[in-house]
Order: sequence, then C-alpha cells, then structure tokens
Amino acid sequence: MTDDTRIDSDSLGSLSVPRDAYWGVHTARALENFTVTGDAIGNYPALIGSLAAVKQAACRANRELGVLDARRADAIDRACAEIRDGRLHDQFPIDPIQGGAGTSTNMNANEVIANRALEILGFERGHYAELDPLDHVNLGQSTNDVYPTAVNLAVVQHIRKLSAALAGLADAFDAKSVEFADVIKMGRTQLQDAVPMTLGQEFATFAVMVREDCQRLDEGRALLCESNLGGTAIGTGINGHPRYSALACAHLSEITGETVTPAENLIEATQDAGAFVQVSGILKRVAVKLSKTCNDLRLMSSGPATGFGEIRLPARQAGSSIMPGKVNPVIPELVNQIAFEAIGNDLTVTMAAEAGQLQLNAFEPIIAYSLLKTTTHLIAAADALATRCVPGITANRDHLEAGVRRSVGIVTALAPRIGYAASAAIAKQALVTGRYVGDIATELGLLSPEAVAELLAPHRLAGLAAPVEPSSA
Repeated sequence: MTDDTRIDSDSLGSLSVPRDAYWGVHTARALENFTVTGDAIGNYPALIGSLAAVKQAACRANRELGVLDARRADAIDRACAEIRDGRLHDQFPIDPIQGGAGTSTNMNANEVIANRALEILGFERGHYAELDPLDHVNLGQSTNDVYPTAVNLAVVQHIRKLSAALAGLADAFDAKSVEFADVIKMGRTQLQDAVPMTLGQEFATFAVMVREDCQRLDEGRALLCESNLGGTAIGTGINGHPRYSALACAHLSEITGETVTPAENLIEATQDAGAFVQVSGILKRVAVKLSKTCNDLRLMSSGPATGFGEIRLPARQAGSSIMPGKVNPVIPELVNQIAFEAIGNDLTVTMAAEAGQLQLNAFEPIIAYSLLKTTTHLIAAADALATRCVPGITANRDHLEAGVRRSVGIVTALAPRIGYAASAAIAKQALVTGRYVGDIATELGLLSPEAVAELLAPHRLAGLAAPVEPSSA
C-alpha cells in the first residue's frame, strides 16, 4: 500500500485500489476481467440511477423491518440520493458486458454507496467494519433481484424518452401533412403508378405509423414494472424477510414515481427474460418502421433531376469529394443505420434470453447493454428526423401534378363509368402516345369533357370530400 492506494479484500484475497476511489476490490477484479467495449456502466445514467433507487428502497425497507439501524440507514439513503442526483457516476467504470449475471455491477454499486456512506458517517473509505458493502448496503438482496429490477427501471426511463422523441417526430410529420394537403401526386404499389393521392396524405401516414409505436411502447413499459425484489438468489427469498418484497417495491415506487409491483411468482420472475424479449421486439418494430419511412423519403427525393424528384430534403452537408454540388440524404441514411443496429440488437436479446438455464439467466448484462443502446440510438434517430430533416422538406409541386396528368393510373377513376375493358384500352393508348387519358376518353366519345373534369378532379382522385385550398406555408 502507498499513499495513493488502500488495500481492499474479498474471499479471493486482497488488492490495492486507488485511495480516492469509491469502488473497491470487486470492481477492481471486474476491471481486470472485462475489457470488451471500452464503455462503462457509468455512461448510462438511467442504469446507475436505477441501481441507486433499488438500493435506497432496500435500505428503507430494511430500516422499517428493524434489520438495519437508523444511523447506517440514513447514511446509505443519503449516498443513494446523491447518486440518483448524478453524483459519482464516474465511479462506475466497469464494462457493461460482463460475466456473472450482473454481479460486478451490483458489487460496484454496493462499494460506491458504502464508501460514500462511510464518508457521511465521518470514516475513511474502506473502513468496512463500520459499514459494509455486503452486510449493510446489500442486506436482504442478491444480484439476481437487484440487477434485473434496475435494468427494468432504466429501460423504462429510456422508453419514456423514446416515446417523447417519437411524439415530436409525429408532430413534425403532421405539420408537413397540413402543409402538403393540396399537393396531388401519384401513389405507387410495387414501385409502379397506382392511383393518385396527396403528399399530405402520405406524410399523415408517417405520423400515424409513429404514433402507433408510441402506444406499443407504453404497453411494453408496463411489463417492466414487475419486480422480483425479495427473491434473493433464485426466487425463494432465502435470507430475506417475508415482508421485504412488498415493502421494497412500495418504497421503490415512491422513489421512482413508477408503479413497481412484486412479481406473482418470484422464482419465475428471477429466471424468465420474456419481458425483455417482448420490449426488444417492440423496439425492433420501431426501428423497422422508421427505416421504411426513411427509405420512402430517400426514394421520393432521389435525383434530383433523374430520380423521383417529388420532394427536396434539406441540404445538411456537401455530398461528395469529387462531384461538386451533390447533396446526400444523410439524416435518413443515419436513421437507416441505427435501425439496422437495433434489429441486430433484438437478435442478441433473443439469443441471450433463450440461453438462460434453470433458475437464472446469466446473460442479462448483454440484454441490458443491447436495450440501452437501442433505445439511446433510436431516441437520437427520432430527434434527428424531427429537427434536422422533416421540417425542412419541400414539395416539387409542379413536377408532382404533371406526373399525375401523365400517369395512366388515373384511368382507374374512369372504370366505374365506362368499364374495365374500355379503361384498359385507354391506358394502353396513353402509354404508347403519352397523351392524357381524359383527352383520349373524350376523343373516343366515351365521356364528355364535363364528365372527365368531374371524374378526374384532383380532390376526387385523392379521395377527398372537397378541394383543399393551397397552403400558404
């Protein structure tokens, strides 16, 4: 030991740790063993705050049950509150991907809370005879109920932020749907002309797709508010007080503002990662739909001269080091890539959940890391679209309207009046000659000019009850 270090011990022996570190020997071993990502659990504030909330709830339950004295309980409670306020997150340095089913993360939390509580009580860090990370901070707990509960609550926080980001994106699409309400265009199926619609209808659909996912996220979030606290090692509650589970969940609800309830069967809840699989599936759904929307935006803006050229995306940066003037759809491309990652992370969660054995799933760290990364990046994706892409989209109105007039797809609107066979004949002639189908129908004597004007009125083609006044936007 030097002036800069102290000795911490565990059942394997003793190690030197930095004297000013709040973490101890268990964290030191994890730092040696797990060097995968270069990331740290302290970089995920929701996880660290949730760990502190669980420890704070346990402390209050233990104090209420009379198994933890008031002096130590007050110090532990205060230390947890400080961590939840954002302090000491740099003292959680271990890699998120770790063996041991999250034991290293739980130990890291126990040590940081214990050493800060010791300071509050007037003792030096490492003076565990006075307040111990395991005997006092971890009292009545196990990694196997602390870690999944903390992960649940961290993901719940991320889901709330993701829902808010998606709601903002839906609002941005809605605003464009109003702006483009009068812009007629051709809809497409199989990339071929189908029937007309408005650009406003297209953007309104994007908004609906996003809002549907907000509802699904709310449903998934509810699954994560069931806790196995009190189950300790495998769900049997060994070394735990019979009233602890209910009390700890009640305190956790009060601390976090989430309605945390004890699992109906603690043994089942300790080994079953099904809620993570379902939530991950919802996140994959969000990713798939955002990516599909971005595919549409890229396709609609392609060109600009030789592609679809229906809309213009805001220019965010120069697009080429060799082709002057080229601008790329970089924000939709960003979102596509985030979606690819999210879809891959879903497979990781699926395999990790499937690989659990008997009374515990040892692979929850990779589940936690995958879910927290996915939600963090999807939040960034939704924010990027909502702030740096969608508001700046403009419509190539004249090009879209000319496309409708050139398209044979509008002949569908004539079929109820003149029949399918006559409409098909008109379509074939229009394709060969490039003429307007209304002119052909009139020339063949199938419809009067007035009837053509009525049947091929833009608002009628788009299924609107009445013409839409041009937007002033």
